Amino acid sequence: MALFWFQVTSLSRGQGRSALAAAAYRAGERLRDEVRNAVYNHAGRRDVVHREILLPAARAADAPDWVRDRNALWNAAERSERRVDARVAREFAVALPPELDADRRTALARAFAQHLADRYGTVVDLASHQPRPAGDPRNFHAHLLATTRELTPAGLGPKASIELSDSSRAARGLLRAGDELRLLRADWAERMNEALRTAGLDVTVDSRSLRAQGIDRIPKPHVPMAVVQMERRGIATDVMRSLRASHPYYVHAAATERGARDGGLDLDERAARARERWQAYRAALDDPMRAAEARRELEKGSARERGRERGHGIEFGD
Repeated sequence: MALFWFQVTSLSRGQGRSALAAAAYRAGERLRDEVRNAVYNHAGRRDVVHREILLPAARAADAPDWVRDRNALWNAAERSERRVDARVAREFAVALPPELDADRRTALARAFAQHLADRYGTVVDLASHQPRPAGDPRNFHAHLLATTRELTPAGLGPKASIELSDSSRAARGLLRAGDELRLLRADWAERMNEALRTAGLDVTVDSRSLRAQGIDRIPKPHVPMAVVQMERRGIATDVMRSLRASHPYYVHAAATERGARDGGLDLDERAARARERWQAYRAALDDPMRAAEARRELEKGSARERGRERGHGIEFGD
C-alpha cells in the first residue's frame, strides 16, 4: 500500500547545519562551501535518480544564470544570511509511491517542487532517491531543498512568507505557520492520490492523523535515521531501548510475537500501561506545562521497564 510521509525541517547555522553540505548529500554531488572553506563530496552516491533546480515560473525568464548552478545557488544562500544562527534552507521530504513507475514518481515530485517554488517565490532544489540495496524496497522518496529567500532579478531577496513569524504572517493576512503546513500536507496527499488514480490504482493516502481519521490504532513512533543506521549495524542505542520499553507499538509487537507472557512478565499489562502513558502525553500536547509533566512520566515509565528488561533478559522489538 502507498505510504504517506511528509516532513518539513529547517537548516540553521545554530544547529551547525550547512546548505552546501545538505545539497551535496541529497543531490549526490561535490560542492564547495565558500563561507566555511569546506568541500562536501557525495558524488559516489548511486541512489539519486533525479536532480533538478526549479525556479518560480514568474521569475524563470529574468532570473540570473547562476541560480541554476547548485554550487553557486547554495553559496549565495549562505552569503545572504548574516546571523550566526540564521536559517539557510528549508527542506520538504516526501515519500513517493512505490506503486508508480519511475517516470510517474519523477513527474509527481517535480510538480510539487514547482508548486512550492511558485507559492513562496523561492528556488527549490529537487533530488529523488530510490531504495538502497540493504534498505526497504518501498523507500522511494524525494528531498525538496528550498531557499529561505525569494528569488528576484538581482538574486535572493527578502525572506519568503513561510519563514515569517505568525505575527508577521497575520499582518499580511496569511495563515498561521502550522495551518500553512497542514495545507501543504493535504495538498501533497491529494497529488499522490491523483497520481495513483491516473495510474489506474485503487490506492489512497490520508494526510490526517490516525485520531483525526477516527482510527483507533497505535501509531508507530518516528525513529531518527541516525538511530536506524546504527541499529542496522548492530549498535544498540538508548533511543531504541527507550522506545521498546515505553511505547505501546513496540510492547504490543513483543506481546504478539512472544505470547502473552515472557519471563514472568505480563506483556499485555505492560502494553496497557505504556499506552496510558503515551495517550496522557498526547492529550497534554496543547498545554506545555502538562506536556512536560506527561513527558517526564513517559520517561520514568521507560526507565522502569528498561530495568525490568535487564532483570529478565528481555529485549523488546527483536
